[in-house]
Amino acid sequence: MAWSQDEERMLAQIENHLADEDPRLAARLESFNERVERRETQRRDRPGRPERGRRRPSRSTIIILVSWLLIATLIATLLIMVFRHDAAALPM
Repeated sequence: MAWSQDEERMLAQIENHLADEDPRLAARLESFNERVERRETQRRDRPGRPERGRRRPSRSTIIILVSWLLIATLIATLLIMVFRHDAAALPM
């Protein structure tokens, strides 16, 4: 969405006022903007990697998921063994 001329003029006035009022803040914001622009440029220049695709889970996330799956499988197996043993022990 494009800014109107009045909005751009007001933003420029606010920017100039803040820069005059606090030069350190203006320098920090300029540094931040440069870093963001550099990071975006690096991200655009990387071949073969989508900008906003799904991220791969980290190694620790995979380890945790596999551990939970293993624990759930072991608990289910133990419950099945207990129920079968109880059913086999009941007199008919």
